[in-house]
Amino acid sequence: MSRVVRRKHVLKEMMEDDFELPTEKQQIVRVVSSRGNNLHEVETPEANAENFLASMPNKFRKNVWVKRGDYVLVEPIEEGDKVKAEICKILTPEHIKEYTKSGVWPKAFGKKREHDQVAMNSDEDTDGDDLLMRNPNRPARTQEDSDSDAEDDEEETSSDDD
Repeated sequence: MSRVVRRKHVLKEMMEDDFELPTEKQQIVRVVSSRGNNLHEVETPEANAENFLASMPNKFRKNVWVKRGDYVLVEPIEEGDKVKAEICKILTPEHIKEYTKSGVWPKAFGKKREHDQVAMNSDEDTDGDDLLMRNPNRPARTQEDSDSDAEDDEEETSSDDD
């Protein structure tokens, strides 16, 4: 199977609307950080919030990406000391809605998710330019800088007229 066909099938599998509930073994966790080498540090929803490493299976590698704050469904593996689980499914917002309706979504994740939605809704009321990511490699321009630039331009044009 070619790489393109494999990617197509993996993405189709990820995007199809199979909202199967997690089995007894599977657990919903949140990605804390990427540790490299297809390993991700994840946290459990319990109050003591155990952090452990979960591996990305071969079929997802180079086809599907997860980032900090994403939710995934993991299945425990016995052979690892540090790596305790393998990612079964990357959860989309549609999965989260269905899991919440069916009552399997962890309450600890639900509260933070609602808080994030409120923050996003309040950001929508502000100016759209604030939502764009700023380039950290460029110095920040303040209003004073742009005013002084305009004055310099005016002085140059008035001196050219003389």
